[in-house]
Amino acid sequence: MKISFHGAAKGVTGSCHLVECAGKRILIDCGLYQGGKELVEENGGPFGFDPSSIDFLLLTHAHLDHCGRIPLLVKRGFKGAVITTSATLELARLVMLDSAGLQEEEARYQQRKAKRRRGNSDAKEIEPLYTLLDALNSLEFFGRQAEYGQAEQLAPGIKATFLDAGHILGSASILLELEEGRRQHRLLFSGDLGYGGRAILNNPAKPPRVDTVIMETTYGDRLHKQLQPSIEELYEVINTTIGQGGNVIIPTFAMERAQELLYFLREGVHSKSIKHFINVFLDSPMAISATHIFARHPECYDEKTLALFDGGKDPFGFPGLHFTRETTESMGINQITGGAVIMAGSGMCTGGRIRHHLKHNIWNKRNSIVFVGFAAHGTLARNIIDGAKTVKIFGEDMPVEASIHTIGGFSAHTDQAGLLAWHAKTGKPKSTFLVHGEEESMRSFGKKLHNTEVNIPSLHESFEL
Repeated sequence: MKISFHGAAKGVTGSCHLVECAGKRILIDCGLYQGGKELVEENGGPFGFDPSSIDFLLLTHAHLDHCGRIPLLVKRGFKGAVITTSATLELARLVMLDSAGLQEEEARYQQRKAKRRRGNSDAKEIEPLYTLLDALNSLEFFGRQAEYGQAEQLAPGIKATFLDAGHILGSASILLELEEGRRQHRLLFSGDLGYGGRAILNNPAKPPRVDTVIMETTYGDRLHKQLQPSIEELYEVINTTIGQGGNVIIPTFAMERAQELLYFLREGVHSKSIKHFINVFLDSPMAISATHIFARHPECYDEKTLALFDGGKDPFGFPGLHFTRETTESMGINQITGGAVIMAGSGMCTGGRIRHHLKHNIWNKRNSIVFVGFAAHGTLARNIIDGAKTVKIFGEDMPVEASIHTIGGFSAHTDQAGLLAWHAKTGKPKSTFLVHGEEESMRSFGKKLHNTEVNIPSLHESFEL
């Protein structure tokens, strides 16, 4: 039995872990690296294993940093089976097709730049990381769908059980029960963990007692603001900004975060906690599609949201809400000088429509920029959060004059306290591997763990189980 780490090792993105047991090779996630240029360039590098040798890919959830390299995996020879929950399958399809479109767009852009540099002379053809066709091909390998709490027999001596991680719709922790010869081993991947008491989704399921834990540490070194004060802070920012004639710009992750914000905006409008009439624009085709997928999976809802749904009420709809799919509609939003809440991706401001909205609003003192999620080092979002006085958007230096707010209570990731509480329920595992976090966060979290051997693996490092 062996485990090796091929992504999210001493970093937050690119989750990809390989388990070998009883002659089978099982991959947990296959995500894109996100962040600075150096990280993005790693996406095209070797996986650290032969994709054609992988028998199963178990997908914890549909965020890009967990599923975004699956089309490349297939392109390079993977012919195994991808197993995940039904909600994750729907969302992953959306995410991978969107990513493929962006890869093709980026390749065309780089090709045009290369031609300009060479005066339209013969420039080497720039290939996208993968194409829309590659993404569509990869969907053919998604086979049986997992249900929470039900063990899936993958092969003799290998069982997998998906447990609700409470992170996004369909997200899971994954228990592997391994048997090789006379040896047995219980291995638990946390996936990305949500926190208790959130809107829409159930709390993370209680983990089982295991021998080894592979643990995310996104917020392993800090505590979040409480949810209710965070909601009230959001309402306050909206009331203040709209009251002074400005716009509120919210860089938004398309899945979970967008829907959660719509849920709370709905509550604020109905309770009149939001004092002004607001036009809310969900300016993200992907987030719009994800919202429709959420509506098809009430089995993932918590009791309160399910009660709304069963009562015929839309948990995500309210007066003044506009879904803007078309580019022309998005461009029209930039003519609005006040009274609007604009939600657009990407959440880290690395691309998408949010960069246009920032360009038209970040220089105006009447406006507010509200960050409600994680921002990796090297991203535009992180630069703004860290206090940059000017930022470069589409090649232009823009002064940061808008009010900047970071509201941590909306994070889809649990904080240090939540991670420690979850880990404590796994018993006293012999080993704990820390992944999916910045190295400082991992080391801080590792110091809090007792009665377990803590490892912080390097990229492509292997360990015997």
